[in-house]
Amino acid sequence: MTDAADADALPTDRPWVSLFSGGKDSSWALYRALEAGLPVERLVTVHPEGDSYMYHTPATDLTALAAQSIGIDLVDVYPEDFAAAEATDSGAQGDRELEPLERALEDLRDDLGSLGGVTAGAVESEYQTSRIRSMADRLGCAVFAPLWQEDPRELADAMLDAGFDIRIVQVAAGGLDESWLGRRLDEAALEDLERLHEEYGVHILGEGGEFETFVVDGPHMARRISLEFERVWEGTRGHIRVTDATLE
Repeated sequence: MTDAADADALPTDRPWVSLFSGGKDSSWALYRALEAGLPVERLVTVHPEGDSYMYHTPATDLTALAAQSIGIDLVDVYPEDFAAAEATDSGAQGDRELEPLERALEDLRDDLGSLGGVTAGAVESEYQTSRIRSMADRLGCAVFAPLWQEDPRELADAMLDAGFDIRIVQVAAGGLDESWLGRRLDEAALEDLERLHEEYGVHILGEGGEFETFVVDGPHMARRISLEFERVWEGTRGHIRVTDATLE
């Protein structure tokens, strides 16, 4: 797994693909790759149906707008590609969930002529990163993961300092109530998350699935995404239901 410090050693003479959910982590990986001069020519969004061991699940339908704002073509991997992705344990399930993505990347490698690497927004999950690393080895390409093993608060601060406008679109943890749905992840929210970390163990970046996000604006985007939504609360967890989304 290649980290940000090794970016200068990464291949820039072959096309790159960004694994992109529209959330803060994959968006940060993409942004850092573009900053480093990596030639990202495609975004790839996986749209799993229901819960997933491998992928960010909420609001992935908004990535088309994000891709339009970013100015990079988007490739979608849809739920029907997961029709056979069922297994008896989490490890096997993760392997099966990876198969549609790997097939999509193989097709992209053929279409683009070659593949220099993929970007990944992993922070601490060895479950995800080990599978992405193995997949990249099979594809013969590099992995750029600038968030990997970095300090969560420093990462969050860097995102805000860069101008990312991050909205919370799903919560599923103690201390995160309905008021967090749609909330902007700003300095005040980070301070609240640090307190919730002390009280409930909530990860400040939501790495344990405590919350999910969507980036509506950032320095890599030409136009901001405006969202209208309803809150859906299910007793101990909830998400936003987007009723309208447009580029400003």
